[in-house]
Amino acid sequence: MSRRRRQRGLTRDNAMYHAVGMRRRRLVILLVVVAVMATGSYTVAPYLRAASLIIRAASLGGRAEAIANAQAHSVEQRPKHVVPTRHGDVPAQFYIPDGTPDRTLLVMPGINSTGIDEPRVIDLATDLSGSGFRVMLMALPDLMHYRITPNATDVIEDAVAWMAAQPELAPDGRVGIAAVSFTGGLSISAAGRERVRDKVAFIVSLGGHGDLRRVMRYLATGEAPKVEGTAYDAPHDYGVAVILYGLADRGAVPIEQAPALRAAIETFLLASQLTVSNQEAADKTFAQAREMAETLPEPSRTYMRWVNDRAVSKLGPALVPHLDQLGADDPALSPELAPPPAAPVYLLHGNHDNIIPAAESVLLGNVLRAKGAEAHVLLSGLITHAQVNESATAMDALKLISFWAGILRR
Repeated sequence: MSRRRRQRGLTRDNAMYHAVGMRRRRLVILLVVVAVMATGSYTVAPYLRAASLIIRAASLGGRAEAIANAQAHSVEQRPKHVVPTRHGDVPAQFYIPDGTPDRTLLVMPGINSTGIDEPRVIDLATDLSGSGFRVMLMALPDLMHYRITPNATDVIEDAVAWMAAQPELAPDGRVGIAAVSFTGGLSISAAGRERVRDKVAFIVSLGGHGDLRRVMRYLATGEAPKVEGTAYDAPHDYGVAVILYGLADRGAVPIEQAPALRAAIETFLLASQLTVSNQEAADKTFAQAREMAETLPEPSRTYMRWVNDRAVSKLGPALVPHLDQLGADDPALSPELAPPPAAPVYLLHGNHDNIIPAAESVLLGNVLRAKGAEAHVLLSGLITHAQVNESATAMDALKLISFWAGILRR
C-alpha cells in the first residue's frame, strides 16, 4: 500500500513504542547507517535490511530514508478478520509484503485502548512487513481494557496455534512473535507452553518484563533492581494509573465506588493516548477527568486527584498494600516463573525506560539462559522513553543494527 508516515511525537504514554520509535537527533547515527546501507554484498544483507528497518522506523528523512524506502517491500494492508481463541474471537489485521515473505510475525501492542487501530502500532506493523515479514497485528482485549491477566497469555497461545496450523501462513509450522511492552513478557510465557513450544520460530520482546510483581512495585514505589549497565529513572505516572484501575474493585476503594473511579481513570488514560494525535482533544479530555474527580466520594476523589496531578509519590505508596491482589505471581504473567521457550528470545530495551525498567530484560535474559534457553539482550543508548538520547554514539547505532540483523536472519 502507499505509505504516509504519521507524526511520531513520543509522549509520556509511549513506552510501548520506545523500542523502534526514534527521531532524527544525531548526524553520527545517519552516517553509520548510510555507510552500512552503501555496502551491498551478500554477507551484509541482514545488516542492510536491519539498517533499512531502523531508518524507516526512525523517520530520519532525506537521502537515508529515500534509500531505505527503496530497499523496503511495498506493503498491502488486508481487511480485518478475527482469530478464534478460548476467550472469544479477537480482531486482527494482516500486512503483506510483495514477493515471498520470509516468515509470518504475530505483532502485538501493549496497553492501549485503541488496539490495532493505534497509528504507531500500524507504523510498526508496516515497517516490519516492509522488511519482508508477513505480519498479523493483534491486540489483546484485556490489555485494551487496562488489565494484565492470564487470559491475555491464553489468547497469545491460541493465536500462535491458529497461525501455525495454516500452511499459507506457516509453511514450516512456525511463526515469529514481536511484542511490545507488557505483551513482550506475556509472549515469552505463552511461547514456553507445551502446545506451542515447537510452533514459535523466535520471540522479540520490545521493552518487556520478566517479573510482573517486580515491575508493579517499581511503578508504585520507584524501587528497581540495581543491575550493572542499567540506568535508573523515576517511574512514570501512566503505570500507577493503570495499577489503580486494576485495583479499584480489589480493595483499594469501597466496591461501590469502583465503577465511577474506573470511568474517571479511563478518561485520563484516553487523554494520554490522544496527546499523540490531537493535543486539543487531549486537553479537553484531561479537563473532563479533573471534573469527574470532583464528583467522586472519598477515598476515590483523592486517588483520582493524584492521578490527574501525576502524583506518583502519593498514589503509589497508597496502593502498595494492595499489590498482591493483582495476581502477578502467576507464571502466565511473569516469564521468569514460567517454563522457557524452545525458540530464541531477543530482548531489546531502552536504558531509560520508566514504565518497565531496563533491568527487567537483563534479569530475564539471565534467567532464561540459566534454564537452557537462547536469549539475546540489548540495552540501547539510542532508545529512551521520550526521545532518542542525544549523546548516543556510533557504536549504539551499530549495536542496534546488529541486533536486528540477528533477528532478520531467522
